[in-house]
Amino acid sequence: MVETGSSPLPLLFRRRSSGEMKNLASVSSSLLPAFGTVVDDGYLHLKKYVIVPYDRRYRWWQTFLVALVLYSAWASTFELAFKRASKGTLLVIDLVVDVFFAIDIVLTFFVAYLDKSTYLLVDDHKKIALRYVTRSWFFMDVASTLPFQFIYRIFTGKWHTGEVFGFLNLLRLWRLWRVSELFKRLEKDTRFSYVWTRLLKLICVTVFAVHSAGCFYYWLAAHHKTPDNTWIGKAVEDFKHRSVWLGYTYSIYWSIVTLTTVGYGDLHAVNIGEKIFNMIYMLFNIGLTAYIIGNMTNLIVHVAVRTFAMRDTINELLRYASKNRLPEGLREQMLAHMQLKFKTAELQQEEVLQDLPKAIRSSIAQHLFHNTVEKTYLFNGVSEDLVSQLVSEMKAEYFPPKVEIILQNEIPTDFYILVSGAVDVLTYKNGTEQFLSKLGSADMAGEIGVIFNIPQPFTVRTKRLSQVIRISHHHFKQMVQPQSEDGKIIISNFMQYLKDLKEDMLQEIPFLTELLADETIQPIAQNEVQQDRETLDSTDANPEGTPDTSNPSLSASTIRVIIHGHHPTKGTMPSDRLGKLIYLPASIEDLFSLAEKKFGKRGSTILMADGSEVEELNALRENDHLFIV
Repeated sequence: MVETGSSPLPLLFRRRSSGEMKNLASVSSSLLPAFGTVVDDGYLHLKKYVIVPYDRRYRWWQTFLVALVLYSAWASTFELAFKRASKGTLLVIDLVVDVFFAIDIVLTFFVAYLDKSTYLLVDDHKKIALRYVTRSWFFMDVASTLPFQFIYRIFTGKWHTGEVFGFLNLLRLWRLWRVSELFKRLEKDTRFSYVWTRLLKLICVTVFAVHSAGCFYYWLAAHHKTPDNTWIGKAVEDFKHRSVWLGYTYSIYWSIVTLTTVGYGDLHAVNIGEKIFNMIYMLFNIGLTAYIIGNMTNLIVHVAVRTFAMRDTINELLRYASKNRLPEGLREQMLAHMQLKFKTAELQQEEVLQDLPKAIRSSIAQHLFHNTVEKTYLFNGVSEDLVSQLVSEMKAEYFPPKVEIILQNEIPTDFYILVSGAVDVLTYKNGTEQFLSKLGSADMAGEIGVIFNIPQPFTVRTKRLSQVIRISHHHFKQMVQPQSEDGKIIISNFMQYLKDLKEDMLQEIPFLTELLADETIQPIAQNEVQQDRETLDSTDANPEGTPDTSNPSLSASTIRVIIHGHHPTKGTMPSDRLGKLIYLPASIEDLFSLAEKKFGKRGSTILMADGSEVEELNALRENDHLFIV
């Protein structure tokens, strides 16, 4: 057997293989290359004189045999009905065809096969031969290849005129399994239209049924004791001595008229044998017609199934919107998004790739989005490893024009990177919508809310069809925390971005102005690694938009807290609720001094949100809210 490689790459097939594929031996028989695929077998270390079953040359040989099978299927029944045609030219052609199939029998003893238990190619000559000989295929292949009439001629010196050799020639119909296998491969090959392949298969089945029925019906008439008392004898005088092709034309005409249930009446059963055959043929036609109609229906439904699904989904949305009296603008957004989902179904990464292994999905994501993520300001200068990890966890989405990607004041769960298209950054003041900025390819949205763990400060709306990739703050935190150096770079990039924000955007986040203006609150990349990790630790926000207080304790010099200049039960204004973000000083006196600078009055007591008094700063944790009264 072929030795197995350690890499899963052999399971990946391409239209033209390359040297990257070191081993194809572990491929399941159901995953063999599609029809016409070129596979480089230079790296398959098989024994000498062993043929790989998906070798290009062997595939073409099999395809050539299919063409010979089509001839055999036609000639077998034709020669049975029209005995005169079985001699002369057709006899020579039959012998040549039999020679090719005899060669194929010999080649089969050298073709490796796939072991069903190990899914490895078996290249042992004895095992290959034993497997072929012990199966019925070998005996049927031999029986369908032997030229019995020619062998009889060699041993007796004369041609046998009996019907036995005509029926023995029907054994060649065994070769039709090759045609069935060809259609199976074509149906799985994406280079060929599935609809046209199925239609071609239906046509072949119908033509073969018509041809075979016509030939058998003519054979009944030709072997009746009274030739004139037959279906064709009534229409053609002395038909047995007339042209072979005249008789064949009448036979095919009758077969088609009967199959289509037209029944003109010009050719009809006369004797008992013909009537019995007509009944059997018409019963067979019922099944054949059902098979054809069923397949045609499946093809039509296959083409229209997505349209039906889209119509049903849109109708459900309209009923929902009507029942809940949704505004017209919201209805239009719902319909636009649903229509875009169906129009771009082939582009939706999750739906298309969900059945692929994670390694393949990651490779595709790297190919599509790696360069875009590298261009974003937040990840400028970070390590290649971190970028690759981030890209692997990102999800791609499409949004139609004039649809909100992020809503102002919603809980920050994800941030987005724009791959293509354009979006507007908006804010609402006193019920009025105000435009702040426009974002394009490689720009980010939602990262401020995620990193500061505050409600999203802006609304982000698409201007045209846009593709974005998003990552959740949970995955972002998990990947950045172990990367201390990258964490410093990200913090530095983020702080620089905040400094470059427009004034009108800074005004929407009151504590940002204080954070950037205060000299004691600057990014401290030179501090301990733990500070960077905790700064990036964006945990889930609660419904009020205040940060969670479940982070582990840090030293006082690295803890960030939010201070308020009022009693915890008295603050009502939005600015009071947000407070001032500071780094915790070393002593309570320093905290009182800093609070006096922020609020213009000096306090004497430090309270928590629940009213408890703070006596030691060491008891505080990251993101605690302190009320100076």
